[in-house]
Amino acid sequence: MTSRNADTSTPVLEPIASRWSPRAFDETHAFAPGALRSLLEAARWAPSARNTQPWRFIVAHRGSTSFARITDALVESNANWARRASALIVNTVRLEDEDGSPLPWSVYDLGQAVSSYSLQARSEGLYVHQMGGFDHDAIRESFNLERHIEPISVAAVGVLGDPAILTERQQSRETAPRARHELGEIVLVDD
Repeated sequence: MTSRNADTSTPVLEPIASRWSPRAFDETHAFAPGALRSLLEAARWAPSARNTQPWRFIVAHRGSTSFARITDALVESNANWARRASALIVNTVRLEDEDGSPLPWSVYDLGQAVSSYSLQARSEGLYVHQMGGFDHDAIRESFNLERHIEPISVAAVGVLGDPAILTERQQSRETAPRARHELGEIVLVDD
C-alpha cells in the first residue's frame, strides 16, 4: 500500500502526519495483557475543563464477551470490518459532576482524551478508527452505564491488515488519497 502520510503545508509531528483511520485490521494480532495501558495513560493526561476528567472508557479485547457486545451494537457497515480489530474502546463521558451540575464541556474534553490516545497509538505503530455508528442504548444497557454516563463513540484499535479483506467499496475508501480543507478555509482570522 502507498504511504498514507498527510501532505501537510508545514511540518507536523510524525504521529499526526501518519494518523489515519483504517478499516483493514490484522485479525491475527492480539494485544498482550496491559498493552493498551500507555494509550489510556495518554488519555488520562489530556486537558479538561476544571480538571474534571469526565472521560470513561470500556476496553474490550477481541474474543471477549465485551467485544462481542460492542460489535453487536455497531451498525452493520462498521461491524463487518471492526470485528477484526484487536480491541474496541467505547468512549463515554460523564455529563454532570457528583452534585448533579452539568459539565458543558465534557464531550469536548473526551475528544481531547481520545485524540491523545490516538496519537499515542500511532507513536507505537498502532492505528485507531473512531466510529459514531452504533446503538447508544444497546451500549448503555449492555454495560449498565449510569444515567449520567453517555457513550459518545467507539474506537477500533490494532495493526494494519491487508485491504483485500475489505469489500470493494471499503477498499476504495482505504486507498483513496487523503484530503483536508486548506488552512485558509478553516482559519477565520490570523492577525
